Amino acid sequence: MALPKRVKFPLATLLIQAVFIIIYVIFVDYEDAADPTKPDSDYPTPRYYPMFQDVHVMVFVGFGFLYTFLQRYGYSGFGYNILLGAVAVQWTLIVRALFFHDMASGSRVKMSLIEMINGDFNAATVLISFGALIGKTGPLQLLVMVILEVVFANLNQYIGTEHLTASDVGGSMYIHVFGAYFGLAVSRVLYKDSHETSTSLRSGYLSDIFALVGTVFLWCFWPSFNAVSAVDDGRLRAVLNTFASLLACVVVTLAVSSMLSRRGTFDIIHLQNASLAGGVAVGTCADMPIKPWGAMVIGSLAAIISTFGYKYGCDILSSKWKVHDPAGINNLHGMPGILAALAGAAMAGLATSNNFGDSLYVVFPARASNGTIYADDRSANEQAGYQLAALATTLGIAIVGGLLTGLVMRLPVWDDPEDEYLYDDRDYWEVSDQGFPSDLSEVRPLNTGGGLLTNSTNGEM
Repeated sequence: MALPKRVKFPLATLLIQAVFIIIYVIFVDYEDAADPTKPDSDYPTPRYYPMFQDVHVMVFVGFGFLYTFLQRYGYSGFGYNILLGAVAVQWTLIVRALFFHDMASGSRVKMSLIEMINGDFNAATVLISFGALIGKTGPLQLLVMVILEVVFANLNQYIGTEHLTASDVGGSMYIHVFGAYFGLAVSRVLYKDSHETSTSLRSGYLSDIFALVGTVFLWCFWPSFNAVSAVDDGRLRAVLNTFASLLACVVVTLAVSSMLSRRGTFDIIHLQNASLAGGVAVGTCADMPIKPWGAMVIGSLAAIISTFGYKYGCDILSSKWKVHDPAGINNLHGMPGILAALAGAAMAGLATSNNFGDSLYVVFPARASNGTIYADDRSANEQAGYQLAALATTLGIAIVGGLLTGLVMRLPVWDDPEDEYLYDDRDYWEVSDQGFPSDLSEVRPLNTGGGLLTNSTNGEM
């Protein structure tokens, strides 16, 4: 006899949390600076906590509001965002220990600010993938995805950082490209025609404004996201480069948005999403000396790619590949992330001690020949090749991992939503009739490309 969902979901989530607690009891302890039995004067709080808070706000507030763009899916967009993030952060510490911790040493895994930052990075990876599945999956399916995706994501990062030694300080490859193409692969496996034809696949004036609040949080705090893993002068460059890229990206996004409209009007979805693409596109080379004008060029190119993607790319993905992308993650995270990887490879090929100074061996440790564990005495061109290899590896693991995860999520036991409850809070949330849109004739439908809003008042795309 099948368990009802009111039993199945609580049972699954409580079991997951209980397993986490047991594992933490056995294997996890504070980092030394937080251990009262191990006095340590080098406290990491001033160095990491301010930027950790910024990243935390991005993940749990920025993404949360950004995913409220659907008229009937605000509770779910924000609620599942918090749930997935909380599970991902806890699970990441455990999974990272399997890849990066010397288990043979017998020492306990340390819960530290750096590991919590890595947890938020993994949460961001999962939430990027959620953008391709928003409104089309139930909470049990999403729990399956977060458990499997964190494993694949850390496998990819382990290969990229420990074996290829590729630089990606802002996570444009390991977070944005991986999350985007993992989610799109899952979306392909789960695809149904009803995902595009549902009458609830609509946004409204207020839901668009709420989503824009998420955009502002993400836009303001993105320099911390790209800079928190950098050190010394590289951290300052990461902040300045990201800010310069975002500034140019906003300006070009609105220019291109107006240009693509027959009446010269702006599309709110371009401002909500494409204006952030500059933060993604500069991530890989954020700590490199690309100069402010270089960061602006990258941000401008990202704006063009992303805005055109929201205009035309979603339709192509849907019609040619049966990949439905309601939040347009390919346009915000996927393609700008690939641009970032290519920019990082180009900078690696141009990197010398003359233009990088002492940062050369900090940004590219495999370039050194000083006997460290990462030192391979690579040439600039060899490092560029390894950067491209990391991109190819990321795409491969993301797509294969997403396809396998999608097959697991398709199993009937996980309770995918019925067609009548697609993009609708009422399947899993207590929803008041007051203010809930029962008549969707006055709100704007999302087109079948999965992410681009159609203006119902003037018929423009």
